[in-house]
Amino acid sequence: MRKFKKVFTSMPKRRMAVYLFLSVIFAYFTKFVFQGFFQYLFLSSVTLTSLDSVLADIIGVGKYNTYLHYLDMYSKGIFFFIFIIYIYLFYRYEKRKQYLANLNNILKETSFIAEGNFEHQLTVYDNSLDDLVKNIHNIVDRLKEAIEEERHIEHTKNELITNVSHDLRTPLTSIVGYLRLIEQDNYKDEVALRHYTGIAYDKALSLEQLINELFEYTRIQDKQLQLNMQPINIAEILGQVIVQNQVYFIENEMICREEFANVTLTVLGDGERLARVFNNLILNAIHYGKEGKYVDILTEDFGSEIAVTVTNYGNPISSIDLPHLFERFYRIEKSRAKHTGGSGLGLAISRSIVLRHNGTIDVESNLDRTSFIVKLPKYAGEID
Repeated sequence: MRKFKKVFTSMPKRRMAVYLFLSVIFAYFTKFVFQGFFQYLFLSSVTLTSLDSVLADIIGVGKYNTYLHYLDMYSKGIFFFIFIIYIYLFYRYEKRKQYLANLNNILKETSFIAEGNFEHQLTVYDNSLDDLVKNIHNIVDRLKEAIEEERHIEHTKNELITNVSHDLRTPLTSIVGYLRLIEQDNYKDEVALRHYTGIAYDKALSLEQLINELFEYTRIQDKQLQLNMQPINIAEILGQVIVQNQVYFIENEMICREEFANVTLTVLGDGERLARVFNNLILNAIHYGKEGKYVDILTEDFGSEIAVTVTNYGNPISSIDLPHLFERFYRIEKSRAKHTGGSGLGLAISRSIVLRHNGTIDVESNLDRTSFIVKLPKYAGEID
C-alpha cells in the first residue's frame, strides 16, 4: 500500500486524474460489453428464457424482482472490481515507467562518475533500486581506495628510489674519490695509502650494510614471504642477543640490566627475525644512550600478550621526531644521528617484522629515559 501511494503521489495530479477518468470509462465499457454479451446469450436461448419464466412462477414475481435487484447491486460491485483492476494496471504501468526513468538517471550519473567524479553520490529514487545504488557506491569506494593505494605505492616507490639513490651515492662517492687518489698515486707515503684504503673499506662496509638492510626491508614487506613460525622462549632469545652485544657494552662502558618475568614467556614467531628486532633495539640503546651508562631490558606478562621494553638514559628524542622514527630512511637530524651513521632502515625493518607477528612496537621518550616497547601475542602452548 505504501509503494502504491508513493507511485501515485509522485506523479503529476493531472496524470492521476487522467488515470482515474480512464479507469472509470474502461470499467463502464468492460461492464457494458460483458453485460451485453450475457444478455445476448440469455435472450437468444429459448431454454434460458423459458427457465426465467418458470423460475418467476415458482418463487413468485415479488421474490423474483427482489433477486433481480440484488443482481443489479452485484453488477455495481463487479463494476467497482473492474475499476480497481484498471487502477492497478495503471499503477503497474506508472511504476515501470518511473523505474525505467530512475534507472536511466542512474546510468547517466554513473557515466558522470566514470569521468572521474568519484565524490558524486548517486540519487536514491526508488526502494527497489537501493541495493543497486549501494553496490555502485561500494564499487566507487573500492575504486577510490585502489587509486589512492596505487598513488601511495607510486609515491613510495619514487621516495624509495630517491632515498636509496642518495644513500648509495654518498659512500660510493667517497669510495671512488679515495680509490682515484690511490690509482693516481696521489698520496705522500704508505701511511697515507693505508689511511685512504681504510676509509674506502669503511665506506664499502657501510654500503654493504645499507644494501643488506634494504634487501631485508623489501623481503619483510613481501606479504608472500613465509616466516619460520615456532614457539620461542622470549627470555632465551633476549639472552642470546645480549651476549652477542656484550662487546659493544664493554666498548662503550655501559651496563646491561635485565629484569625478566618469573614465568616463562612464550611467543609464536620467527626466532631469527625477532632476534633482529631486539638486536636493533639494543644497538640503538647503546648508540643513543651512552651518556646514561645503562641499558635496561624488561619483560612483562599481560595475559594475552607479552611486552619487551628496551630503555636507555641518553638524550631524549624530540616530540617532532617521535612520530617518524619507524619510517624508512628517517634519521634524527641532531647529534644522535652522527653517532651511528645508520641507514635509517633499522627501525622500519623492526616495525615490519613485529607487524608480521601481529604485534606492536612503540616508543616513549622524556628527559629521563627513552623506551622502545614491543608487544607480541602470547603463545599458550608448550615449547618442544
